[in-house]
Amino acid sequence: MSVISLPQGYLNKTSANKFLAKEKAMPLIEKLDLPLLISALILLGLGLVMVASSSISIAERQLSEPLYYFWHQLSYSVIGLIAGFIIFKIPLDFLQKTGPILIVISLVLLALVLIPGIGKEVNGSARWLNLGIISLQVSEFVKLATVIYLAGYLVRHNEEVRTNLSGFIRPLGLIFIISTLLILEPDFGAVAVIAMTAMGMLWLGGASFFQFILLMLTMSAALTLAAVSSPYRMERLTTFLNPWADPFDSGFQLTQALIAFGRGEWFGVGLGSSVQKLFYLPEAHTDFVFAVLAEELGLFSVMIVIVLFCFIVIRALMIGRRAEKRERPFTAFLAYGLGIWLGLQAFINVGVNMGVLPTKGLTLPLMSYGGSSLIIMCVVIAMLLRADYETRQFDRAGQMKRKNTSVGVAW
Repeated sequence: MSVISLPQGYLNKTSANKFLAKEKAMPLIEKLDLPLLISALILLGLGLVMVASSSISIAERQLSEPLYYFWHQLSYSVIGLIAGFIIFKIPLDFLQKTGPILIVISLVLLALVLIPGIGKEVNGSARWLNLGIISLQVSEFVKLATVIYLAGYLVRHNEEVRTNLSGFIRPLGLIFIISTLLILEPDFGAVAVIAMTAMGMLWLGGASFFQFILLMLTMSAALTLAAVSSPYRMERLTTFLNPWADPFDSGFQLTQALIAFGRGEWFGVGLGSSVQKLFYLPEAHTDFVFAVLAEELGLFSVMIVIVLFCFIVIRALMIGRRAEKRERPFTAFLAYGLGIWLGLQAFINVGVNMGVLPTKGLTLPLMSYGGSSLIIMCVVIAMLLRADYETRQFDRAGQMKRKNTSVGVAW
């Protein structure tokens, strides 16, 4: 018997064609990280239920339509799922190229929202652009654009970030400009999330300990200055320390949230039976939907929600770590950034609801009422699913290439 070795290019081309055909024929369900997807869908579904329950009274009183906010949230969910499906089909290499463009668009939108007559003001803050059928909360788009841009920047300038102060400082200048525009809206919560997410990404990108300490001090000084420069922000920062000192004015919102947690006990008072949502707890279906969940479904359900968020964040970090080991840096930094952002925003919202953090006006990802936040969070989950899929696809392609490197034909 003799062995005749075929040309390597022939084998690689044939194997690649077979691999691509197999990938194309693979059902969509097999391409997805099901535990991650199911966790996100559970939170999305539970959010729909809680938005319906927490908004019935206020919707009936203000709009004479008890399920007004529920139907809107359901519409946003459908749009978010469609957007997520589209984003899942887009290769991450394309997203990497669009990072600078997205940042430019973000800066333009942040400037437009500050122009009277263009920006839509709600509760004293000009954070929305009226697009006709939907109002875009610009800060949500900016968070996503910042994560995509920073992931690409860390790939292009990784050596500079690790060794030179200039490579570390340049993205901070961009963060400073974005933060300044957000503070002018004002949207202090978005500034905190973007700043801390950027810090986490730069740390994972290899910034030295000295640089990281410098960044922390700079961010802390900027956030402190932003807080003390505004009386209402200073009031928010001090009220959460003792909301019972003025329970009918500055501490009203937080005391009502704490009462909701106390009434819920272990298993809640029953779905739809909340008392605090009956005009006691302001923003019950948006910023404080978690407090209504605690009252109606109890501590047991609260812990389930927290575990689900922790699982999604850990899953995102695992995807990033696996991509980093496969030498796919953009995928890794993107997954890290999305996981940090989602985890931070959930942590801050839960902390605000429980009275351990000052009120920030941040939504609970996938659960609070709000079209911009919900759609963007669906896109975030889709990007994580895409990152996981591309990493696994890269693994399979590598295994097939190694398997066929030394293949011959036996006679």
